[in-house]
Amino acid sequence: MAVDRVDEQLAELAARHGVATSYEGADQLEVDVDRAVVVAVLAQLGVDAGTPADVRRELGATRDRRALPGTVVTRAGRPARLPGPAVVRCADGTERAVAGLLPADLPLGWHRLTTADQDVALIVAPDRLPRPAPAWGWMLQLYALRSRESWGMGDFGDLATIAARSRSDLGAGVVLVNPVQAIAPTTPVQRSPYSPASRRFANPLYLRITDTDAFAEADPATRSRVLALRPPGDTELIDHDGVWLAKRAALEALWADRPRAVDVDADPALRDFATFCAIADRHGPDWRTWPEALRHPAGPAVAAARRELAQAVAFHAWLQRLCADQLGAARRAAAGMAVGIVHDLPVGVDPGGADAWALQDVFASRVRVGAPPDAFSQQGQDWNLPPWRPDRLADAGHGPFRDVLRAVLGHADGIRIDHVAGLWRLWWIPPGEPPSRGTYVRYDAEAMLGVLALEAHRAGAVVVGEDLGTVEPAVTTTLHERGMLSSAVLWFQRDYDVAGHPMVPPQQWTESAMASISTHDLPTVAGFLRGEHVRVRASLGMLTRPVEREEADAAAELRGIVDLLAAEGLVGPDPDERELIVALHALLARAPSRLLLTSPQDALGDPRQPNLPGTVDQYPNWRLPLAVRLEEFLAADRVAEAVAALRAARPSPS
Repeated sequence: MAVDRVDEQLAELAARHGVATSYEGADQLEVDVDRAVVVAVLAQLGVDAGTPADVRRELGATRDRRALPGTVVTRAGRPARLPGPAVVRCADGTERAVAGLLPADLPLGWHRLTTADQDVALIVAPDRLPRPAPAWGWMLQLYALRSRESWGMGDFGDLATIAARSRSDLGAGVVLVNPVQAIAPTTPVQRSPYSPASRRFANPLYLRITDTDAFAEADPATRSRVLALRPPGDTELIDHDGVWLAKRAALEALWADRPRAVDVDADPALRDFATFCAIADRHGPDWRTWPEALRHPAGPAVAAARRELAQAVAFHAWLQRLCADQLGAARRAAAGMAVGIVHDLPVGVDPGGADAWALQDVFASRVRVGAPPDAFSQQGQDWNLPPWRPDRLADAGHGPFRDVLRAVLGHADGIRIDHVAGLWRLWWIPPGEPPSRGTYVRYDAEAMLGVLALEAHRAGAVVVGEDLGTVEPAVTTTLHERGMLSSAVLWFQRDYDVAGHPMVPPQQWTESAMASISTHDLPTVAGFLRGEHVRVRASLGMLTRPVEREEADAAAELRGIVDLLAAEGLVGPDPDERELIVALHALLARAPSRLLLTSPQDALGDPRQPNLPGTVDQYPNWRLPLAVRLEEFLAADRVAEAVAALRAARPSPS
């Protein structure tokens, strides 16, 4: 379809607001953005560009001439220029007068900067984070790790078990876990861990009921009633709804047996979240469908509802206390690991969820975040997540982003930023458009990285950025400069400047990375070896090229990998699948990357991909349990065989 190109004046207006009129695609070719898309995205930023006259008016309108942005970020040890005299009010309450230059010895932290006509946030961030210790470990889909103790799906108790056992029995030093942020408390349950209702609170679906103090303190009759609620643990697919209904009934029984005093007003964010949950119980999980008076947390009707639903609000706040306790226990179980537990931070939140309700003033609520077309998602991706508005985030001093990071780092030894390029720019899909018809909107990357570096420093945490897909080179370069790790995935380690894209030997991969063979959005090792990624997408009508061509390309990729394994002396002629799985782990072990990760699915040889991007119900995303129970997995010979080379390459510190 022909593109209606943007004219010079609209391009200037778009540039002022950080909206791209062209971008480099996954094939490294320049792609022009259709004029209608640019106009629609500008409209979501409050900019009217519908006609040439509107564009001229916007360009001619008085612009905000503030000397300082809403958030000023500087790095420790680096003086920064100011437009004039100012006063720095440090976090410890002290004040310093400055005249045109921020001193290099300002302490790390969140401060305020006041001039004659402005008062803005001042963030002093560390210039660089320390390098993490080298380690190998697991990247987990926690829900899939069913054990004899868990109720139908993996839970926080299972996280503690795999951390402790992997450390003691296998010498693992790191565990990366899928996002465990909060869902709405209703059914049907949002299954995707990357579309939480809130990134600031935890998911009670992962609670182990029998590990709570409330269960231990309950009378025998109550405990019997609770245990009778346990759902089956051998379903073919994870039954999120069944598990949540059982756990919620159990938690309500324990609450009724002995209600706990919870001071929700002591934490306004928790109060708002628990209020959302209580109202969602009555009016549904999407605040956009609630009665009009309840659609903003500051409204008087919400305050009245909070009083009316006081017990329900306290109950949901109590669940967060339980989650914090069990996440803390899991982290303690990982004590002694080289790194510990790394939690995954999704790109955004459900547009109808708790954060989108409580923080709606800083979201572009009608926009969906996604990704442009690439080789694996040829029609583009729509993640149905509303993005921050960069202008309002800056005016809020980037506090909302800080609060999200603090919530995750409060129970983590590290954080993985999903789609870390989103700190620089996000693919905005305007209302009514498919994912292929979007464009990039820029953020203040220096501010976003400064907030991330400061909060990670305060928590003593490792930072990993997922920089796969269509990513600007500056993203990876800057991550490394700041002491953060990028991501290296075997399937993508190719020399794209050479015809045929030959595999890059792992010895040439970057040291500053978390390296793996695959990810949850890509074929597993066994799935790739069997061509499952082509077969499944073809069966669902997701291919934009003939299936024969896809199969031929997949076969060529496989030959390239087997050739590399042979060149490295890791396989002989005609290796079988199990030999190839072991060899691929041994190949990964030769990478100099600080962290080497594999998944239980890859170690077991499970061909089923946890998530197939571009699908919802067409494929059992996020519902596939591990092929064996956690106890069997930890004792499996083929698992020990697969990770032997990783153990040797990254031995546990004595």
